Amino acid sequence: MKQGEFRNWILFENNDFIVINKPPYISTLSDRNDKVNIISLAKEYWPDAQVCHRLDKETSGALAIAKNPEAYRHLSMQFENREVVKVYHAVVAGLHQFEEELVDRPILPLGHGVVKLDKAKGKPAETIFNTLTTFRKHTLVECLPVTGRMHQIRIHLTSLGTPIICDEQYGGEPLYISSLKKKFNLKKDTEELPLIKRVALHAYELHFYGLGNEKISTIAPYPKDFDVLIKQLEKNA
Repeated sequence: MKQGEFRNWILFENNDFIVINKPPYISTLSDRNDKVNIISLAKEYWPDAQVCHRLDKETSGALAIAKNPEAYRHLSMQFENREVVKVYHAVVAGLHQFEEELVDRPILPLGHGVVKLDKAKGKPAETIFNTLTTFRKHTLVECLPVTGRMHQIRIHLTSLGTPIICDEQYGGEPLYISSLKKKFNLKKDTEELPLIKRVALHAYELHFYGLGNEKISTIAPYPKDFDVLIKQLEKNA
């Protein structure tokens, strides 16, 4: 991956922060299984760069990077005090009308990148959900995590009986165009592929305060796969 690509992901930059639109399939932090990750690319671009939070490898969207230690501390405190506003979009199975739907269910990490809901041993976890659009058999949901636990949005949606499509780890199923189109004919000797090959979750907005107390707000446009998914759902609604 060329360094120039990192530049193309930048949504916002000043003397202290960079906000990028992270593509899917790239780990935020260094990973034994991946040579390429966001932190190494960020450090090539700016040697003192530090990632202020993380997105799952499959999740795309707005990700904040500090350019100096003071900026890193400043944003870390905002995360700790729950002052950072993160807005995610997810596509879930079924038709749902969420309006400020609060899920308050503690989460316990089990290791190996898996979590479960556990009232006794889990750490507090809260997410607010709102319906943005309903299609024929699916819903586009706005997800507002109050806390920042691993896989929080994914497992909280599953707890509502609305797993994210293609999130097989938490009960979501792949979505095929044949399930949307009545007259869909697959070419002979070809295997149908899912409309999106990853968990359909995108970090759409990020809002926090800079060192001068100025508000920094960014919107991360959908990447190609998520955009195609939404357009197909609209087209076949």
